[in-house]
This record gives sequence, structure tokens and C-alpha cells, in this order.
Amino acid sequence: RRVHGAAAAVEHGLRKLPALTVMYWALKILSTTLGETFADMLSMTLALGYGQAALILAGIFVACLIVQLSVRTYVPPVYWATITATSLVGTVISDFIDRTLELGYPQGMGILLGILLFIFIIWRLTGLNMSVTRAMTRPSECFYWSTIVVSNTLGTALGDFTSDSIDLGFVGGACLYGGLMLATGLVAAFTKVNRVLLFWVWFVLTRPFGATFGDVLTKDKEKGGVELGTEYASLIFAVPLIVLLCVHTTLHYGLSLSRTFKKKKK
Repeated sequence: RRVHGAAAAVEHGLRKLPALTVMYWALKILSTTLGETFADMLSMTLALGYGQAALILAGIFVACLIVQLSVRTYVPPVYWATITATSLVGTVISDFIDRTLELGYPQGMGILLGILLFIFIIWRLTGLNMSVTRAMTRPSECFYWSTIVVSNTLGTALGDFTSDSIDLGFVGGACLYGGLMLATGLVAAFTKVNRVLLFWVWFVLTRPFGATFGDVLTKDKEKGGVELGTEYASLIFAVPLIVLLCVHTTLHYGLSLSRTFKKKKK
């Protein structure tokens, strides 16, 4: 049986994305927060600077992405290593734009939002599958990861803007973005608003939520933090991330084996 057009592209695509469950969002928030604290550790605590840290983390991201693009199915450790790498590189790129280039948060956010919208428009115009729950072709996957990198970078700028420029503070920023995430979840639950749009809105919001929460642990008490330092804060978020990822990976492959066994019995 031959399938034409967009249906063929989806049919011959690869199912390399996880289901959007509570586990997915828990891992996303933890990886986001770890990305903030660990990137700050490299750029500020270890004094590498934003430029040098960006180059190092960009190299790590590219290496993870190459592996992610090469696999033919969803491999949890590979996927989440790539997600975490986007959070790491997004943090330092945002800081580089806002602080090293001295463009400031509003202009930096404007640039990143423009890039994000440009990617969405081009993605849409190509007619490629934009679903984040179905199989993806290689071109769609490239658009997907490009969007994630820019989304995480924009989210970092948003978190810094609300915490610093409008003086909400880190706790206030975390509450603001947590509330927006809750509102987006309610819209998804009780309306028929486009699910792809809502996914990306939630995805962007998890970044400043995690980043501001991470800053609560790392920043000085004078700035509203608890001054744990980037090293301890990174460890605090890395441990549950690794534990949850191990649980998720075990459940994922256990379910796959169970399905395979049932098919063989039939």
C-alpha cells in the first residue's frame, strides 16, 4: 500500500519523542533548572566567562544532537541528555546576549522571540509535521530541536527579566511562571486550543520557572536567594534528575518488552 504526501512523511518518520506525561514535564523542569545552575557554575563560579562557556556547552550540545539524530527510536538517556544540553547552552547564550553584548533583557528577548517565530513560520510553510507526539521525519526533527534551543534561550531571558528588570525577585518570578503554567494547563484541559501551540507555550514557561527556582538556591541572600552556591544547587537537581531518568528508562523498556512479548504470543 502506497501512502502519498504528508501522510507518507509521517508514516516513514521515526517515533523518537516521549509521551507528554507528568514524568516528561518533571524531567523537563529538572533538566531546565540544572541547566541554569550548572551553566552559571561554568561561566561565573569557575570564571570561564559567557563566551568560553558557550563554546564548550555548544560543543556538548552538538555531540548530543548528533547521537539523538542518529538513533532510530526514542532512547531516554540520549533524548534527555540533549534536552539538558539545550538548557545549558541556552543559559549562556542568553547571558552572552544580555550581558556581554550589553543588549539588555528587553532587546535580547525581542531578538530571540523573533527568531522563534521565524522558525515556526518556516516550519509551518514547509508543510512538515509539527506534532510533538507523532512520528517525525528528519527535517521536522531538525526544526524541533532548533525550536527547543531558541525556546530555552528565550526562557532564560524571560526569567532574568522578571527577576531583575521588573524587581519581582526570584521567588516572585517562580510564582509568576508557575501560575502561567497552571493557566496554560487549564486552557489545555478545558478548551480546544491548538495542542501544538499550548505545548510550546508550556515548554517556554518551564524554562524561566526552573531558572528562577534555581536562582533562589544559588544567589546571595541580599538578592533573595539562600546562597547554596552553584555547585551544591547543581548536585541537588542532578540527583533527582538521574533517579527519575533511571526510573523512566526502566519503565519505558519494560513496557516495550511487554508489548513485544504480547505480539509474539498472538
